[in-house]
Amino acid sequence: MSLEGWTDRVVGTLQGGAVGDALGVPYEFGVRTLDGEPEMVGGGLGDYAPGQWSDDTEMASVIAQVAATGADLRSDEALDAVADGFVGWYQQGPADVGTQTASVLSGQQPGPGSADRLRRRALEVHRRTGRSGGNGSLMRTGPVALAHLGDPAAVAEAAEAVSALTHWDPEAGEACAIWCLAVEAAVVTGEGDVTARMHHLRDDSSRRWIPRLEEAARLGPGAYASSNGWVVAALQGAWAAVSGTASAEEGLIAAVRGGGDTDTVAAIAGALLGARYGGVSLRAVWRDAIHGWPGLDGNDLAHLAATIARHATTRADDRGAPGRR
Repeated sequence: MSLEGWTDRVVGTLQGGAVGDALGVPYEFGVRTLDGEPEMVGGGLGDYAPGQWSDDTEMASVIAQVAATGADLRSDEALDAVADGFVGWYQQGPADVGTQTASVLSGQQPGPGSADRLRRRALEVHRRTGRSGGNGSLMRTGPVALAHLGDPAAVAEAAEAVSALTHWDPEAGEACAIWCLAVEAAVVTGEGDVTARMHHLRDDSSRRWIPRLEEAARLGPGAYASSNGWVVAALQGAWAAVSGTASAEEGLIAAVRGGGDTDTVAAIAGALLGARYGGVSLRAVWRDAIHGWPGLDGNDLAHLAATIARHATTRADDRGAPGRR
């Protein structure tokens, strides 16, 4: 299984997510009025610098760094490493962090068994509050798709496993699996069909999701502005932006213009848009501007993405996987 012809789409996955994040930061929940096209002017809820990404890409970077070691993200060792990374990130005091994610990570310590401790805390949060379906695991999920290129079943399993570290609600895991399957398919085929590999979902949950996706394509991202902190509405808003436009640039602008949790919806959409159209489809001024914790920029994301994909394709070759299923 060769990366030839895929490299730009691999790079676009991480860069697209980060570009969407930084574009959406200034307008999150209406903190700044959007007139015309969105710009990377910074500010937002975390008072970010122009071009700086937020917690969406910060947490995605944790996953990407673990995946870049060649780890199978379904393994206990890899999940502990991701959990340790999340805990370490939280302990450094991020400028902005979702309420649900903070509830899970607060007071946690890294070390052996950290993934299990986070999962148990996530369940406790759900039992105490009665809800745990926020968009905080979907916003960071793009790197999971790259870690298992050529193995859609593994993509779905890993997406749900990484989601469950902080979000107990099964719909959060399903949303991550759906989006990662779409990203993986886009990298491999260059197409943007979110339903192409949904048969890899557990328990035939596609029956619930396909009508939601069809609705989103009809209504557009603005229909979900008041509810896109919820994982289902965030996915719908992102898909509405992707499906209703013909380029990465148009899709990112549409995601931000949709309103609500703009950085998160644009980060989710950006991962799929970048996977479909490639990194070169993103404006150079955007790619050059993005940066953030843990001291990375757009070039670093490109290197991380390529490294992750090389490991994934090597595993696929060892397994004899055809890469197009």
